[in-house]
Amino acid sequence: MAKAPVLTPRAHDFPRWYQDLINKAELADNGPVRGTMVIRPYGYGLWERMQAEMDARIKRAGAANAYFPLFIPQSYLTREAEHVEGFAPELAVVTHGGGKELEEPVVVRPTSETIINEYFSKWVQSYRDLPLLINQWANVVRWEMRPRVFLRTTEFLWQEGHTAHATYEDARDYAAYIHRDVYADFMVDVLGIDVVLGRKTASERFAGAINTLTLEAMMGDGKALQMGTSHELGQNFAKAFSTRYLSKEGREEYVWQTSWGSSTRMVGGLIMAHGDDDGLRVPPRLAPVQAVVLAIKGDEPVLAKVREIGDRLAAAGVRVQVDDRTDTPFGRRAVDWELKGVPVRIEVGPRDLEGGTAMLARRIPGGKEPVALDALAGLLPAILEEDQALLLRQSRERRESRTSDVSTVEEAVEVATAGGWARLPWATLGEEGEAGLAEHAVTVRCLVAEDGSVPDADDAPGNVAVVARAY
Repeated sequence: MAKAPVLTPRAHDFPRWYQDLINKAELADNGPVRGTMVIRPYGYGLWERMQAEMDARIKRAGAANAYFPLFIPQSYLTREAEHVEGFAPELAVVTHGGGKELEEPVVVRPTSETIINEYFSKWVQSYRDLPLLINQWANVVRWEMRPRVFLRTTEFLWQEGHTAHATYEDARDYAAYIHRDVYADFMVDVLGIDVVLGRKTASERFAGAINTLTLEAMMGDGKALQMGTSHELGQNFAKAFSTRYLSKEGREEYVWQTSWGSSTRMVGGLIMAHGDDDGLRVPPRLAPVQAVVLAIKGDEPVLAKVREIGDRLAAAGVRVQVDDRTDTPFGRRAVDWELKGVPVRIEVGPRDLEGGTAMLARRIPGGKEPVALDALAGLLPAILEEDQALLLRQSRERRESRTSDVSTVEEAVEVATAGGWARLPWATLGEEGEAGLAEHAVTVRCLVAEDGSVPDADDAPGNVAVVARAY
Protein backbone atom coordinates (compact mmCIF):
# COMPACT_ATOMS: atom_id res chain seq x y z
CA MET A 1 0.00 0.00 0.00
CA ALA A 2 1.44 3.35 -1.09
CA LYS A 3 2.42 5.77 1.64
CA ALA A 4 0.20 8.87 1.79
CA PRO A 5 2.02 12.07 0.76
CA VAL A 6 2.88 14.57 3.48
CA LEU A 7 1.33 17.37 1.42
CA THR A 8 -1.60 17.46 -0.97
CA PRO A 9 0.00 17.35 -4.45
CA ARG A 10 -0.04 20.78 -6.13
CA ALA A 11 -1.55 19.38 -9.32
CA HIS A 12 -4.52 17.96 -7.37
CA ASP A 13 -5.42 21.02 -5.29
CA PHE A 14 -3.04 23.99 -5.27
CA PRO A 15 -4.87 25.97 -2.53
CA ARG A 16 -4.95 22.92 -0.26
CA TRP A 17 -1.25 22.27 -0.94
CA TYR A 18 -0.51 25.88 0.05
CA GLN A 19 -2.41 25.57 3.32
CA ASP A 20 -0.88 22.15 4.07
CA LEU A 21 2.59 23.55 3.57
CA ILE A 22 2.01 26.53 5.85
CA ASN A 23 0.86 24.14 8.57
CA LYS A 24 3.40 21.32 8.11
CA ALA A 25 6.39 23.66 7.72
CA GLU A 26 5.27 25.51 10.86
CA LEU A 27 5.07 28.92 9.17
CA ALA A 28 1.82 30.31 10.58
CA ASP A 29 -1.56 29.58 12.16
CA ASN A 30 -4.90 31.31 11.76
CA GLY A 31 -5.47 33.92 14.47
CA PRO A 32 -8.50 33.94 16.80
CA VAL A 33 -10.18 36.80 14.88
CA ARG A 34 -11.18 35.89 11.33
CA GLY A 35 -8.59 37.08 8.85
CA THR A 36 -5.72 37.41 11.33
CA MET A 37 -2.65 35.20 11.53
CA VAL A 38 -0.08 34.06 14.06
CA ILE A 39 3.34 33.95 12.39
CA ARG A 40 5.37 31.12 13.88
CA PRO A 41 9.13 31.41 14.52
CA TYR A 42 10.28 29.80 11.25
CA GLY A 43 7.85 31.91 9.20
CA TYR A 44 8.88 35.02 11.11
CA GLY A 45 12.53 34.15 10.48
CA LEU A 46 11.82 34.36 6.74
CA TRP A 47 10.17 37.76 7.25
CA GLU A 48 13.10 38.99 9.36
CA ARG A 49 15.52 38.10 6.56
CA MET A 50 13.26 39.91 4.08
CA GLN A 51 13.18 42.92 6.40
CA ALA A 52 16.96 42.98 6.75
CA GLU A 53 17.60 42.81 3.01
CA MET A 54 14.90 45.34 2.18
CA ASP A 55 15.88 47.70 4.98
CA ALA A 56 19.47 47.86 3.75
CA ARG A 57 18.28 48.78 0.25
CA ILE A 58 15.81 51.37 1.56
CA LYS A 59 18.57 53.03 3.57
CA ARG A 60 20.83 53.05 0.52
CA ALA A 61 18.00 54.95 -1.19
CA GLY A 62 18.41 57.64 1.47
CA ALA A 63 15.25 56.96 3.48
CA ALA A 64 15.34 56.86 7.29
CA ASN A 65 13.09 54.74 9.49
CA ALA A 66 10.48 56.39 11.71
CA TYR A 67 7.25 55.35 13.40
CA PHE A 68 3.75 56.87 13.31
CA PRO A 69 0.69 55.99 15.43
CA LEU A 70 -1.59 53.05 14.77
CA PHE A 71 -4.70 55.17 15.41
CA ILE A 72 -5.59 57.88 12.88
CA PRO A 73 -8.37 60.47 13.39
CA GLN A 74 -11.17 59.63 10.99
CA SER A 75 -11.25 63.23 9.79
CA TYR A 76 -7.74 62.83 8.32
CA LEU A 77 -8.94 60.23 5.84
CA THR A 78 -11.80 62.39 4.60
CA ARG A 79 -9.47 65.15 3.44
CA GLU A 80 -8.42 63.31 0.27
CA ALA A 81 -11.60 62.21 -1.51
CA GLU A 82 -10.24 59.40 -3.71
CA HIS A 83 -8.24 57.99 -0.79
CA VAL A 84 -11.16 57.67 1.61
CA GLU A 85 -13.42 56.29 -1.12
CA GLY A 86 -10.83 53.66 -2.04
CA PHE A 87 -10.30 52.47 1.52
CA ALA A 88 -13.79 52.91 3.03
CA PRO A 89 -14.88 49.24 2.65
CA GLU A 90 -11.71 48.01 4.40
CA LEU A 91 -11.58 50.35 7.39
CA ALA A 92 -11.70 49.25 11.03
CA VAL A 93 -13.08 52.15 13.08
CA VAL A 94 -12.82 52.54 16.88
CA THR A 95 -15.73 54.42 18.44
CA HIS A 96 -15.21 53.63 22.14
CA GLY A 97 -12.14 53.70 24.38
CA GLY A 98 -11.67 53.62 28.14
CA GLY A 99 -15.34 52.77 28.59
CA LYS A 100 -16.49 55.97 26.87
CA GLU A 101 -17.60 56.99 23.40
CA LEU A 102 -14.81 58.87 21.65
CA GLU A 103 -15.38 62.48 20.64
CA GLU A 104 -14.06 61.56 17.20
CA PRO A 105 -13.84 57.99 15.88
CA VAL A 106 -10.33 56.78 15.06
CA VAL A 107 -9.34 54.50 12.22
CA VAL A 108 -6.91 51.62 12.75
CA ARG A 109 -4.09 52.32 10.29
CA PRO A 110 -4.92 50.99 6.79
CA THR A 111 -1.94 52.95 5.36
CA SER A 112 -0.31 56.15 6.60
CA GLU A 113 -0.43 58.77 3.84
CA THR A 114 -2.83 60.94 5.82
CA ILE A 115 -1.19 60.93 9.24
CA ILE A 116 2.30 61.25 7.79
CA ASN A 117 1.21 64.24 5.70
CA GLU A 118 -0.10 65.90 8.85
CA TYR A 119 3.47 65.81 10.18
CA PHE A 120 5.18 66.52 6.87
CA SER A 121 3.23 69.78 6.77
CA LYS A 122 4.85 70.70 10.12
CA TRP A 123 8.35 69.53 9.26
CA VAL A 124 8.68 71.01 5.76
CA GLN A 125 9.15 74.78 5.65
CA SER A 126 11.80 75.42 3.01
CA TYR A 127 13.37 73.83 -0.06
CA ARG A 128 16.28 73.03 2.28
CA ASP A 129 14.02 70.50 4.06
CA LEU A 130 13.56 68.53 0.83
CA PRO A 131 13.63 65.79 -0.15
CA LEU A 132 12.14 64.31 3.02
CA LEU A 133 12.49 60.51 2.84
CA ILE A 134 10.77 58.40 5.52
CA ASN A 135 10.06 54.68 5.88
CA GLN A 136 8.29 52.77 8.62
CA TRP A 137 8.02 49.07 9.46
CA ALA A 138 4.59 48.51 10.94
CA ASN A 139 1.34 46.58 10.91
CA VAL A 140 -1.79 47.69 9.08
CA VAL A 141 -5.44 46.62 9.20
CA ARG A 142 -7.68 46.28 6.15
CA TRP A 143 -10.85 44.29 6.79
CA GLU A 144 -10.57 41.28 4.51
CA MET A 145 -13.68 39.39 3.36
CA ARG A 146 -11.81 36.44 1.78
CA PRO A 147 -8.70 35.88 3.92
CA ARG A 148 -5.80 33.62 3.04
CA VAL A 149 -2.72 33.37 5.29
CA PHE A 150 0.11 35.66 4.13
CA LEU A 151 -1.71 36.61 0.92
CA ARG A 152 -4.78 38.43 2.21
CA THR A 153 -5.17 38.97 5.93
CA THR A 154 -7.05 41.58 7.94
CA GLU A 155 -3.83 42.51 9.74
CA PHE A 156 -0.46 42.19 8.05
CA LEU A 157 3.10 43.43 8.45
CA TRP A 158 4.81 45.69 5.96
CA GLN A 159 7.07 48.60 5.25
CA GLU A 160 5.64 51.81 3.88
CA GLY A 161 7.79 54.59 2.50
CA HIS A 162 6.60 58.21 2.23
CA THR A 163 8.56 61.01 0.63
CA ALA A 164 8.20 64.70 -0.22
CA HIS A 165 10.09 66.40 -3.06
CA ALA A 166 10.46 69.88 -4.53
CA THR A 167 9.54 68.90 -8.09
CA TYR A 168 7.40 66.45 -10.01
CA GLU A 169 10.51 65.07 -11.74
CA ASP A 170 12.29 64.34 -8.45
CA ALA A 171 9.25 62.50 -7.07
CA ARG A 172 8.72 60.56 -10.31
CA ASP A 173 12.37 59.50 -10.45
CA TYR A 174 12.42 58.48 -6.78
CA ALA A 175 9.29 56.31 -7.16
CA ALA A 176 10.96 54.64 -10.15
CA TYR A 177 14.20 54.15 -8.20
CA ILE A 178 12.35 52.37 -5.38
CA HIS A 179 10.48 50.26 -7.92
CA ARG A 180 13.65 49.20 -9.73
CA ASP A 181 16.62 49.41 -7.35
CA VAL A 182 14.93 48.49 -4.07
CA TYR A 183 12.01 46.20 -4.88
CA ALA A 184 13.01 44.53 -8.14
CA ASP A 185 16.63 44.16 -7.04
CA PHE A 186 15.55 42.43 -3.82
CA MET A 187 12.95 40.19 -5.43
CA VAL A 188 15.18 39.03 -8.25
CA ASP A 189 18.54 38.96 -6.44
CA VAL A 190 17.42 37.59 -3.06
CA LEU A 191 14.01 35.98 -3.44
CA GLY A 192 15.02 34.47 -6.78
CA ILE A 193 11.61 35.39 -8.20
CA ASP A 194 11.31 36.71 -11.73
CA VAL A 195 9.10 39.82 -11.70
CA VAL A 196 7.56 41.93 -14.44
CA LEU A 197 7.92 45.66 -13.79
CA GLY A 198 5.04 47.70 -15.13
CA ARG A 199 2.50 50.45 -14.67
CA LYS A 200 -1.00 49.94 -13.27
CA THR A 201 -4.00 51.01 -15.33
CA ALA A 202 -6.11 53.88 -14.00
CA SER A 203 -8.71 51.49 -12.56
CA GLU A 204 -6.04 49.50 -10.67
CA ARG A 205 -4.13 52.53 -9.39
CA PHE A 206 -3.67 53.23 -5.67
CA ALA A 207 -6.44 55.45 -4.29
CA GLY A 208 -5.18 59.05 -4.44
CA ALA A 209 -2.16 58.37 -6.69
CA ILE A 210 -1.45 59.76 -10.16
CA ASN A 211 0.61 56.69 -11.09
CA THR A 212 1.26 53.26 -9.57
CA LEU A 213 4.25 51.13 -10.49
CA THR A 214 3.93 47.42 -9.75
CA LEU A 215 5.97 44.20 -9.67
CA GLU A 216 4.04 41.12 -10.78
CA ALA A 217 5.23 37.52 -10.33
CA MET A 218 3.84 34.25 -11.68
CA MET A 219 3.07 31.65 -9.04
CA GLY A 220 3.34 27.88 -9.48
CA ASP A 221 -0.27 27.60 -10.66
CA GLY A 222 0.11 30.36 -13.26
CA LYS A 223 -1.74 33.04 -11.32
CA ALA A 224 -0.17 36.45 -10.74
CA LEU A 225 0.78 37.97 -7.41
CA GLN A 226 1.42 41.68 -6.90
CA MET A 227 4.68 41.67 -4.92
CA GLY A 228 5.02 45.39 -4.23
CA THR A 229 4.00 48.84 -5.47
CA SER A 230 5.51 52.30 -5.73
CA HIS A 231 3.17 55.28 -6.17
CA GLU A 232 3.50 58.79 -7.49
CA LEU A 233 1.03 60.80 -5.37
CA GLY A 234 1.46 64.06 -7.25
CA GLN A 235 0.25 66.95 -5.10
CA ASN A 236 -3.08 65.40 -4.06
CA PHE A 237 -2.18 64.85 -0.41
CA ALA A 238 0.00 67.98 -0.27
CA LYS A 239 -3.02 70.11 -1.17
CA ALA A 240 -5.30 68.26 1.24
CA PHE A 241 -2.86 68.74 4.13
CA SER A 242 -1.24 72.05 3.07
CA THR A 243 2.20 70.47 2.80
CA ARG A 244 4.10 73.41 1.31
CA TYR A 245 7.61 74.83 1.15
CA LEU A 246 9.28 78.12 0.36
CA SER A 247 11.25 77.77 -2.90
CA LYS A 248 14.68 79.26 -3.66
CA GLU A 249 12.83 82.01 -5.51
CA GLY A 250 10.79 82.82 -2.40
CA ARG A 251 7.52 81.32 -3.68
CA GLU A 252 5.31 79.04 -1.60
CA GLU A 253 4.90 75.73 -3.42
CA TYR A 254 3.17 72.42 -2.74
CA VAL A 255 5.47 69.40 -2.43
CA TRP A 256 5.34 66.42 -4.79
CA GLN A 257 5.10 63.04 -3.08
CA THR A 258 5.58 59.28 -3.32
CA SER A 259 4.57 56.31 -1.24
CA TRP A 260 5.61 52.68 -1.64
CA GLY A 261 5.07 49.40 0.19
CA SER A 262 5.77 45.68 0.38
CA SER A 263 4.40 43.25 2.93
CA THR A 264 4.27 39.74 4.41
CA ARG A 265 2.48 38.87 1.15
CA MET A 266 6.03 38.24 -0.10
CA VAL A 267 6.19 35.18 2.19
CA GLY A 268 3.15 33.80 0.39
CA GLY A 269 4.81 34.59 -2.92
CA LEU A 270 7.95 32.76 -1.84
CA ILE A 271 5.91 29.66 -1.00
CA MET A 272 3.89 29.61 -4.22
CA ALA A 273 6.73 30.56 -6.56
CA HIS A 274 9.33 28.06 -5.33
CA GLY A 275 7.50 25.36 -3.34
CA ASP A 276 7.09 21.82 -4.66
CA ASP A 277 5.24 18.69 -3.57
CA ASP A 278 7.83 18.07 -0.86
CA GLY A 279 7.56 21.52 0.73
CA LEU A 280 9.30 24.88 0.62
CA ARG A 281 12.45 25.62 -1.36
CA VAL A 282 14.05 28.68 0.22
CA PRO A 283 16.53 30.71 -1.86
CA PRO A 284 19.97 30.45 -0.19
CA ARG A 285 20.49 34.24 -0.08
CA LEU A 286 17.25 34.56 1.89
CA ALA A 287 17.37 31.40 4.01
CA PRO A 288 17.66 31.94 7.78
CA VAL A 289 19.28 28.47 7.80
CA GLN A 290 21.28 27.75 4.66
CA ALA A 291 22.57 24.39 5.83
CA VAL A 292 21.54 21.99 8.56
CA VAL A 293 23.98 19.36 9.87
CA LEU A 294 22.12 16.26 11.08
CA ALA A 295 23.46 13.60 13.40
CA ILE A 296 21.93 10.31 12.24
CA LYS A 297 22.68 8.59 15.55
CA GLY A 298 23.58 9.75 19.03
CA ASP A 299 27.10 8.27 19.15
CA GLU A 300 29.46 10.71 20.85
CA PRO A 301 31.97 10.76 17.92
CA VAL A 302 29.08 11.59 15.52
CA LEU A 303 27.76 14.35 17.77
CA ALA A 304 31.24 15.83 18.13
CA LYS A 305 31.75 15.76 14.35
CA VAL A 306 28.43 17.44 13.46
CA ARG A 307 29.20 20.22 15.93
CA GLU A 308 32.66 20.62 14.45
CA ILE A 309 31.20 20.79 10.93
CA GLY A 310 28.71 23.40 12.12
CA ASP A 311 31.55 25.55 13.49
CA ARG A 312 33.55 25.24 10.26
CA LEU A 313 30.60 26.20 8.09
CA ALA A 314 29.75 29.16 10.32
CA ALA A 315 33.37 30.32 10.04
CA ALA A 316 33.03 30.07 6.24
CA GLY A 317 30.06 32.46 6.38
CA VAL A 318 27.29 29.88 6.04
CA ARG A 319 24.13 30.31 8.16
CA VAL A 320 24.11 26.85 9.74
CA GLN A 321 22.16 24.92 12.33
CA VAL A 322 23.23 21.68 13.99
CA ASP A 323 20.45 19.13 14.51
CA ASP A 324 21.63 16.72 17.20
CA ARG A 325 18.14 15.79 18.44
CA THR A 326 18.80 12.08 18.17
CA ASP A 327 15.88 11.26 20.47
CA THR A 328 13.70 12.13 17.44
CA PRO A 329 13.89 9.61 14.55
CA PHE A 330 16.25 10.70 11.79
CA GLY A 331 13.66 10.19 9.03
CA ARG A 332 11.20 12.52 10.69
CA ARG A 333 13.83 15.21 11.16
CA ALA A 334 14.94 14.93 7.53
CA VAL A 335 11.35 15.34 6.31
CA ASP A 336 10.82 18.35 8.59
CA TRP A 337 13.88 20.12 7.20
CA GLU A 338 12.79 19.24 3.67
CA LEU A 339 9.35 20.76 4.35
CA LYS A 340 11.04 23.91 5.64
CA GLY A 341 13.06 24.16 2.44
CA VAL A 342 16.54 24.49 3.97
CA PRO A 343 18.82 24.50 0.89
CA VAL A 344 21.36 21.93 2.10
CA ARG A 345 21.27 19.01 4.53
CA ILE A 346 24.52 17.41 5.68
CA GLU A 347 23.83 13.99 7.18
CA VAL A 348 26.46 12.30 9.31
CA GLY A 349 26.35 8.81 10.83
CA PRO A 350 28.90 6.27 12.13
CA ARG A 351 29.55 4.80 8.66
CA ASP A 352 30.11 8.27 7.20
CA LEU A 353 32.68 8.97 9.89
CA GLU A 354 34.55 5.77 9.04
CA GLY A 355 34.77 6.83 5.40
CA GLY A 356 35.55 10.48 6.16
CA THR A 357 32.46 11.63 4.30
CA ALA A 358 29.00 13.07 4.87
CA MET A 359 25.87 12.72 2.76
CA LEU A 360 25.03 16.05 1.08
CA ALA A 361 21.33 16.48 0.23
CA ARG A 362 20.42 19.49 -1.95
CA ARG A 363 16.83 20.63 -1.53
CA ILE A 364 16.54 22.89 -4.58
CA PRO A 365 17.72 20.67 -7.48
CA GLY A 366 17.18 17.50 -5.43
CA GLY A 367 19.56 14.57 -5.06
CA LYS A 368 22.16 13.29 -2.60
CA GLU A 369 25.85 12.54 -2.87
CA PRO A 370 28.69 11.69 -0.48
CA VAL A 371 31.18 14.52 0.06
CA ALA A 372 34.51 14.46 1.88
CA LEU A 373 34.16 16.06 5.30
CA ASP A 374 37.21 18.24 4.76
CA ALA A 375 35.76 19.60 1.49
CA LEU A 376 32.39 20.76 2.85
CA ALA A 377 33.34 24.29 3.93
CA GLY A 378 35.00 24.97 0.58
CA LEU A 379 32.17 23.52 -1.53
CA LEU A 380 29.10 24.97 0.13
CA PRO A 381 29.28 28.68 -0.83
CA ALA A 382 29.48 27.79 -4.55
CA ILE A 383 26.68 25.20 -4.23
CA LEU A 384 24.41 27.76 -2.56
CA GLU A 385 25.02 30.31 -5.32
CA GLU A 386 24.35 27.67 -7.97
CA ASP A 387 21.03 26.78 -6.34
CA GLN A 388 20.09 30.46 -6.00
CA ALA A 389 20.58 30.92 -9.74
CA LEU A 390 18.56 27.77 -10.49
CA LEU A 391 15.50 29.06 -8.64
CA LEU A 392 15.53 32.35 -10.56
CA ARG A 393 16.01 30.51 -13.85
CA GLN A 394 13.07 28.20 -13.11
CA SER A 395 10.89 31.16 -12.12
CA ARG A 396 11.71 32.99 -15.37
CA GLU A 397 11.28 29.91 -17.55
CA ARG A 398 7.85 29.23 -16.03
CA ARG A 399 6.64 32.76 -16.76
CA GLU A 400 8.04 32.80 -20.29
CA SER A 401 6.64 29.36 -21.19
CA ARG A 402 3.18 30.19 -19.84
CA THR A 403 2.80 33.66 -21.35
CA SER A 404 1.03 33.98 -24.71
CA ASP A 405 0.64 36.90 -27.10
CA VAL A 406 -3.02 37.26 -28.09
CA SER A 407 -5.08 39.73 -30.09
CA THR A 408 -8.58 39.59 -28.54
CA VAL A 409 -10.24 39.80 -25.13
CA GLU A 410 -11.70 36.33 -25.65
CA GLU A 411 -8.26 34.83 -26.25
CA ALA A 412 -6.88 36.63 -23.19
CA VAL A 413 -9.64 35.17 -20.99
CA GLU A 414 -9.00 31.70 -22.39
CA VAL A 415 -5.27 31.87 -21.62
CA ALA A 416 -5.81 33.28 -18.12
CA THR A 417 -8.47 30.76 -17.13
CA ALA A 418 -6.16 27.95 -18.31
CA GLY A 419 -3.48 29.11 -15.85
CA GLY A 420 -1.31 31.41 -17.95
CA TRP A 421 -0.63 35.05 -18.68
CA ALA A 422 -1.71 36.83 -21.84
CA ARG A 423 -0.21 39.89 -23.52
CA LEU A 424 -2.18 42.08 -25.92
CA PRO A 425 -1.97 45.67 -27.13
CA TRP A 426 -3.51 48.14 -24.68
CA ALA A 427 -4.87 50.04 -27.70
CA THR A 428 -6.86 46.90 -28.58
CA LEU A 429 -8.02 46.18 -25.02
CA GLY A 430 -8.69 49.63 -23.53
CA GLU A 431 -10.89 50.38 -20.54
CA GLU A 432 -13.91 48.70 -22.14
CA GLY A 433 -11.97 45.47 -22.67
CA GLU A 434 -10.56 45.71 -19.14
CA ALA A 435 -14.12 45.80 -17.78
CA GLY A 436 -14.94 42.76 -19.91
CA LEU A 437 -12.01 40.84 -18.44
CA ALA A 438 -13.26 41.60 -14.92
CA GLU A 439 -16.46 39.68 -15.67
CA HIS A 440 -14.28 36.56 -15.88
CA ALA A 441 -12.19 37.37 -12.76
CA VAL A 442 -9.29 38.36 -15.00
CA THR A 443 -7.39 41.63 -14.54
CA VAL A 444 -4.78 43.74 -16.27
CA ARG A 445 -1.81 43.16 -13.99
CA CYS A 446 0.23 45.95 -15.57
CA LEU A 447 1.12 47.85 -18.71
CA VAL A 448 4.58 47.44 -20.22
CA ALA A 449 6.23 49.05 -23.24
CA GLU A 450 6.85 47.01 -26.38
CA ASP A 451 10.46 46.41 -25.32
CA GLY A 452 9.37 45.24 -21.85
CA SER A 453 10.35 48.47 -20.05
CA VAL A 454 8.04 50.54 -17.85
CA PRO A 455 6.01 53.00 -19.98
CA ASP A 456 5.97 56.72 -19.22
CA ALA A 457 2.19 57.04 -19.62
CA ASP A 458 -0.96 54.91 -19.62
CA ASP A 459 -1.63 55.72 -23.27
CA ALA A 460 1.96 55.63 -24.58
CA PRO A 461 2.08 54.21 -28.14
CA GLY A 462 2.82 50.50 -28.16
CA ASN A 463 1.79 49.80 -24.57
CA VAL A 464 1.11 46.12 -23.92
CA ALA A 465 -1.33 44.85 -21.27
CA VAL A 466 -0.22 41.85 -19.21
CA VAL A 467 -3.40 39.97 -18.28
CA ALA A 468 -3.95 37.19 -15.73
CA ARG A 469 -5.97 35.83 -12.87
CA ALA A 470 -4.41 36.89 -9.60
CA TYR A 471 -4.28 36.40 -5.85
